[in-house]
Amino acid sequence: MVRVNDLSKAYSIWSSPAARLHGPLLGRLGQMPFLPSRVRASCQNWSHHSFKQFWALRGVSFEVRRGQCLGIIGQNGSGKSTLLQLIAGTLEPTEGSIEVNGRVTALLELGSGFNPDFTGRENVFMNGAVLGLTTEEVRAKYDTITAFADIGDFIEQPTKTYSSGMTVRLAFAVQAVLNQDILIVDEALAVGDEAFQRKCFSRIEQFRANGGTILFVSHGAATVVELCEHVILLDRGEMILSGRAKEVVTKYHKLMYAPPAKREDVRRELIGLRDRTTLPEKTDAAPGIAATTDASHEEFDTGMQPQSTVVYPDRGAKLEDPRITTLQGRRVNQLVGRREYLYKYRARFMEKAFKVRFGMLIKSTSGWEIGGAVSHPMSGGIQCIEAGQIAEVTFRFRALLQPGVYFLNAGVLGLVNGEEVYLARCVDVTMFRIQNEPDLTMTATVDFCVEAKVELAENTARISIPANA
Repeated sequence: MVRVNDLSKAYSIWSSPAARLHGPLLGRLGQMPFLPSRVRASCQNWSHHSFKQFWALRGVSFEVRRGQCLGIIGQNGSGKSTLLQLIAGTLEPTEGSIEVNGRVTALLELGSGFNPDFTGRENVFMNGAVLGLTTEEVRAKYDTITAFADIGDFIEQPTKTYSSGMTVRLAFAVQAVLNQDILIVDEALAVGDEAFQRKCFSRIEQFRANGGTILFVSHGAATVVELCEHVILLDRGEMILSGRAKEVVTKYHKLMYAPPAKREDVRRELIGLRDRTTLPEKTDAAPGIAATTDASHEEFDTGMQPQSTVVYPDRGAKLEDPRITTLQGRRVNQLVGRREYLYKYRARFMEKAFKVRFGMLIKSTSGWEIGGAVSHPMSGGIQCIEAGQIAEVTFRFRALLQPGVYFLNAGVLGLVNGEEVYLARCVDVTMFRIQNEPDLTMTATVDFCVEAKVELAENTARISIPANA
């Protein structure tokens, strides 16, 4: 549906407003054959030195197949929005080519195309015309659009009277409801209240289920992992990594949280991964690990080791010996649902640390963050830990999860120059499996139910199903 080949976009940064005016003119004069060569050379030289080029995007190539949801991540200024605008056709590339097969709808800068003096109704029809639809096509979708936006009688009022939330709700409704083959989303899902955000996500999920193609930009890592199968990472306008969503997001966090002195090393490491190969297709466990069946006791499988572990550059602390044990201290990684376990690790401090907190996080195989905990609230923490000290950290948790494989993170937080940062962090540092069991009644991922009751009014029969908690 989308093929991008060696795409680049450059902007001219002029030295002054006068240079912006005179530079292009002198550049043209420098190409006029009837002028003396000395004059032409002088014009070209002045024009060349009056600006510098800034490459917002350089040498980006990828393909998106029909029905695929591609995530695009990176820090502010990495070139994400520029890339989407080039694909949407609102910018022209400096170099390279873009091939798009299908109608594109771009959720970029929602509401920026509205005329503030037009009513909501008039702006709906105007936006439809801009998107190439006839009045009849927009009219057929109008009731669906207004129902989705849910702004009531304000639809008949000028949009200059709208709140910013109402404006983006109507703009999203127009774009999301109209027919398209390719949907481009740039941080557009943080509009309105929680109920409307859920409606937006449902619409995108429906679009993807119907075979639509999505290019999705967001700073929300969990959202990217949940929606996207494949992700590309941009940094300073360059595509430095491409692969499965979970692995690329993890590597992005390693780059983002790296200390300034180590950031270039991490960046070179990621580029090395890109140049060698794409990230592995399966990282759940080591080869040969099979799911256990119908077990009622804990076990430890020595071959069950994660292959997706990422260790962040340390800032004065190191994490050691992450493990799960029973309450009696026996090491395990094959767990029984609804029983309690201990997650332990050791933190060794090479430097003095202040306001220290310890954390853990459980994630699914897709990278979805299921739940976690910290040792102290944000207002607390251990005031000071001296260099050379070792902290033994223990989290007690109940395995209220669906049978399957899960991964654990570990982290140490502390103050550096008045800002809380990771002193040490490991992603996918260990893993465990919730074993299968017969007669399981839970659904989805987390086991919330304590008891399920069914009452039949006709014959007053009552059924009570304990949750074996």
